[in-house]
Amino acid sequence: MTGSLGYKSHLSGPSDLVTTHDEYRAGFLSLALEKNTRATPFIKEAKSLRQAVLKTKSPRDLLKMDSIQYAFLKAAGVSDKAESYLTDEDKKNAKIHLIEKFLEPAGPSFVDELVYRFLLTQGDALGGIMRNLGGEWSKIKFLDMMRATLYNAGANYEILLRDNKEWQRNSRGSVPSEEIKALRWVNPSNNKTFRTLIVDYKVRIVNKNVDACLFKDTRDNLKDDFYQDPSNFISLGELKGGTDPAGADEHWKTGNTALQRIRDAFSRVSMKPSTFFVGAAIENAMASEIWDQLNRNILSNAANLTKEAHLEAICLWILSL
Repeated sequence: MTGSLGYKSHLSGPSDLVTTHDEYRAGFLSLALEKNTRATPFIKEAKSLRQAVLKTKSPRDLLKMDSIQYAFLKAAGVSDKAESYLTDEDKKNAKIHLIEKFLEPAGPSFVDELVYRFLLTQGDALGGIMRNLGGEWSKIKFLDMMRATLYNAGANYEILLRDNKEWQRNSRGSVPSEEIKALRWVNPSNNKTFRTLIVDYKVRIVNKNVDACLFKDTRDNLKDDFYQDPSNFISLGELKGGTDPAGADEHWKTGNTALQRIRDAFSRVSMKPSTFFVGAAIENAMASEIWDQLNRNILSNAANLTKEAHLEAICLWILSL
């Protein structure tokens, strides 16, 4: 198989790993578009809030409207996490503080003031979603390419949805990759070889979640004991989807530390599964470090997430293991 060439099938030196200006630009544009999409529910909620309170005569009337109390609390600056620590009296006091300090001083414009403050606090929630999106985006892109590679190779594969214990046959294009926890397939070049790929899986021997784990497989349903047996691991990988070059070095340091932790844990039980790294933001210095690890057989493979040829190559390599 083409993938059996490993990293040399798509890399000839550290410069091949580096994210270009155009690739960073495309990444930022993609995230900007996604941010607009993710913001849509917040905008709709703000519009609904405005319509609901538009005819109220004074800010204190808001306290009597059961239908807007959750949004009112958000506008008062109380997050979902903070809310779980507050009593009903605490929540009421937060709303009264908002009324006295900001809504009443706004006069006839108190409705707009309420909506602006609701949007401001929900902006924090959106920011949290976007900060988590890098990790999700990397897994989605990786699974998208893995599924395409399996399809093109004629591999018969199944999918496991998140929070589900039953495998189902892949229905081409009907299930988005963000809903998928695992893939399993019959090796197209050897119909007696089975493999499972699980994303974001807590590996007991490491005591941490690992972004991508490739296993030997049986045709049984997902059994945790089987997938926690160190002898059944074939390869483990870290996926970093952040596209900001300012954070590139930190992503590599975090990923590299995680990979070394994996290698150390498995070496203690005399096991040595392969390891790989896939990142979206790769700068010159870290590219040199990655290349050095590849040449020293510390890392087994690496790819730049923004380069389609890299993703295809690493998926072919996984298919060949």
